[in-house]
Amino acid sequence: MAASSLLTLLDDIASTLDDVATMTKVATKKTAGVLGDDLALNAQQMTGLNADRELPLVWSVAKGSAVNKLILVPLAVGISQFVPWLVTPLLMAGGLFLCFEGFEKIYEKFFHKDHEEKVEKPTNPVAPLPEDYEKERVKGAVRTDFILSAEIIVISLGTVAQAPLLQQFSVLIGISVIMTIGVYGLVAIIVKLDDLGIYLSAEKNSPAVRKLGRGILAFAPLLMRFLGIAGTIAMFLVGGGILVHGIPFLHHIEESHGALAGGALSLVTGLVAGGFVVLLLGLVKKFRKV
Repeated sequence: MAASSLLTLLDDIASTLDDVATMTKVATKKTAGVLGDDLALNAQQMTGLNADRELPLVWSVAKGSAVNKLILVPLAVGISQFVPWLVTPLLMAGGLFLCFEGFEKIYEKFFHKDHEEKVEKPTNPVAPLPEDYEKERVKGAVRTDFILSAEIIVISLGTVAQAPLLQQFSVLIGISVIMTIGVYGLVAIIVKLDDLGIYLSAEKNSPAVRKLGRGILAFAPLLMRFLGIAGTIAMFLVGGGILVHGIPFLHHIEESHGALAGGALSLVTGLVAGGFVVLLLGLVKKFRKV
């Protein structure tokens, strides 16, 4: 009898683990696009740092991301269980904030160039960056990660909404681990590409390896520049996409015109929403000065 009960228990555990693995795979597919945006945004956040500080700061952001997940997973499950109506407003607020950050980056780039050069580009690229500057970069990256992580977790939650509570937690934890290790592992590789290029280009015994190193050195800044642009666009796509899904008539337009038109709609919505928030905050600041 005891042996039979044990076998039944083991069979139930195996079945549960199989269900969790299947649901995690489905959730990973559904969140793959946001994971790509997360990678672009975080790699872009780590540009302009001193070489010896890149990995420590990536590690700091990864730890902050893990803390975000520890907060978000039980919070998401709790909200879905007790106040499900609150999920959409919270996501909308996060989406609006992403749009604001994206538009603010563009605004600062074109209208506050002098300020950007003073703050973001050190006079001596070899000298250590100010500690406060590094802290702000980490805080900004962790803050952005929180919003993207919230969307990924909520999307994942939608795939397991009908599953038992334990399976919901298991899938969300699995997605969180995959996302954190995958994204920040790739970010660490990307930010160290230039160091790899320098190392390979100094190889004395192989012209082919030196050529590869020089190629990596030429490619690395182009990749970082691309990720900077892609990261900003991702803010509008992700933030605008959240807003589109939360506004019924926009969501209807998206569903009626396909994925490509939906992406364009998300981008335009993100730009308009971000511009509106930047304008509104600018007006508030002016009225406060009066």
